[in-house]
Amino acid sequence: MLSAVYSTQHLRPARLGEKCLTLCFYIASSNGFFTGTNGEAVSNFTPFKGAARAVVIDAQGKELQVTGIMGANDMYDVVKFRVNSVKTLPLTLSSSITPVGSLAYLLPYHEVKAVKSGPVRKAETFQGDYPYYTVALSMGENQVSCPLLDASGQVIGMMQQPAVVGDSLCYAISALFVDSLNINGLNFYDETFKLTQVKKLLPTDIKEANLVLYFAGSQSDSSEYVSLIHDFIQQFPNAPDGYIYRAQQETTAGDFSSAERDMEQALKLANPKDDAHFNYARIIYNKEIYQSAQPYAGWNLDKALQQIQTAISINPVTTYRQLEGDILFAKQRYDEAYEIYNSLLSTNLRSAELFFAAARCKEMQKDTTAMLALMDSTINMFSRPYLKEAAPYLWARSEARRNAGHYREAIADMNDYETIMTATVNDNFYYIRHQVEIQGRLYQQALNDINRAIQMNPNEILYYAEKASLEIRVGLYDQAIATAKECISLDAGNSDGYLFLGLGQCLKGQKAEGIKNLQKAKELGDTQADALIEKYK
Repeated sequence: MLSAVYSTQHLRPARLGEKCLTLCFYIASSNGFFTGTNGEAVSNFTPFKGAARAVVIDAQGKELQVTGIMGANDMYDVVKFRVNSVKTLPLTLSSSITPVGSLAYLLPYHEVKAVKSGPVRKAETFQGDYPYYTVALSMGENQVSCPLLDASGQVIGMMQQPAVVGDSLCYAISALFVDSLNINGLNFYDETFKLTQVKKLLPTDIKEANLVLYFAGSQSDSSEYVSLIHDFIQQFPNAPDGYIYRAQQETTAGDFSSAERDMEQALKLANPKDDAHFNYARIIYNKEIYQSAQPYAGWNLDKALQQIQTAISINPVTTYRQLEGDILFAKQRYDEAYEIYNSLLSTNLRSAELFFAAARCKEMQKDTTAMLALMDSTINMFSRPYLKEAAPYLWARSEARRNAGHYREAIADMNDYETIMTATVNDNFYYIRHQVEIQGRLYQQALNDINRAIQMNPNEILYYAEKASLEIRVGLYDQAIATAKECISLDAGNSDGYLFLGLGQCLKGQKAEGIKNLQKAKELGDTQADALIEKYK
């Protein structure tokens, strides 16, 4: 048997046999047993909660580090883990359900001669065909997670915490169920694993391990992600995926030479090589777009184009073609990029993103009519009521319509954008829409929006100046004078307040006062004041 420490404090273990183990914690203790020859063991999960590390100490006093958790289930309070032993001696697990009435034997951790036996009262199944046993025997203290054996000595279950210590009935969960626990790409970030700081081991299946890395890129902190990539390469040294993930991380960190070495290694290992060439092209392209201020010899858009075209020559999948279009666009080869995007619109990649990319090509080619038509097709990929995914495209089309002089259509897009982004729109949004509304001669709407901008950011002087200007434009001179005075109260050194105050007063017939304020605006550097003074003096 074995003993384990789950804290930085060393606890003296009991000397036991070779196949079972005692799990001793700083604040709790438990038992368990080996189920595999490579250090695989099972126990209850409770002592792992809050633990940062684990050490197993065998009967000879040898310490074995718990290298990580292989699976856990908090509902049934069970865990599977591994220690760093070269070889371990497992107990044999029974693959059949022990019949009701058969004798079962509880093997305690401290002395084999203290084995207790009792008949199986119930053998209920859960999670498919796994048995959950009720046995007529009394557990002693500290016997949770000890193995329950059948008459042949095979493990049928793992003892669970009884409702009352010394009760005449005890319970055992299927040992096969506990041994079947695993970590995969979908459960790696389950709440159960957040209850412990003991390291989680990557799945042994490379596809599942890849899935873990895929999700880890967005859910892990950078240090955990780097550690996972390291573990992946250690576990699968001949797979190109780990080197590709590490190259992406190194590129983000600005370590381009290391990223280049890893990508060259990935290309050597890959078979077929198209995906490695695709990822190499993507890494270089992203670097050139987002880290262009950090040049690296040999990495440029030409090399990215060469890599993606090599990938296409091996396997002309549509995803590769889209990246080729993105690279050509970045190289300002808009005709070629458009041809690629347009050809992909009849494939499985047909999407708002692709229509938008084609629209950008036409925008760069100064083909406004085609660009607006493609913008319309972009929005048509969504249905009303719009969800947040449509927001960036609605905003882009509103800008395109505004630049084309289609102000009221631009406002309609901004209204839709506001509807789906109500919680995040800010004062700047209302300021911009107020400007478009002025261009579309929707003056009341413009006044409403500049007022909302002021409500959201009452210290922005620009908004008061814009509001006063608009009020003068629509003949609301009294309101303009009041707004200009608010502007001056916020910053007496800003010329805009005096300019619009003076102009409003002149238009109201208060020329003497108005000219004084226009003169003040001139003194503060306003270049428009001179002409107005000449007009009204």
